[in-house]
Amino acid sequence: MRVVIRYFFRTLRLILTPFVLLSEKLGGGKPMERSPEDQKEVDAACENLALYQFKTCPFCVKVRKQIARLNLNIEKRDAQHNETHRTELEQGGGNIKVPCLRIQNEDGSEQWMYDSSDINTWLEQRFGNPA
Repeated sequence: MRVVIRYFFRTLRLILTPFVLLSEKLGGGKPMERSPEDQKEVDAACENLALYQFKTCPFCVKVRKQIARLNLNIEKRDAQHNETHRTELEQGGGNIKVPCLRIQNEDGSEQWMYDSSDINTWLEQRFGNPA
């Protein structure tokens, strides 16, 4: 019975994956526009951020849409297929759970944020209001 359930969900994922990825491409909307100076400041702030993600995870798609909408250049790290990124996620954050935003603070400490809604709220508060 366990094998049947496993194959059912694998098949379901195979069927839904193209639709999840297509919704990301089509549903992004127009990226936020900033002055070149403001965008340069935002890009500098984004150098301290990294998103650990799986390509087809719907919650990761939700965060990537927010990143695109806010016009952010955040490094995306594949924790599903890249063993180095997977190990970093497990050792730094404590869990292999995605999406996870790694925030490198100015004092050198790291913050690991796991929930997609929390990540999107933080990104909106930090980068959502153009100066």
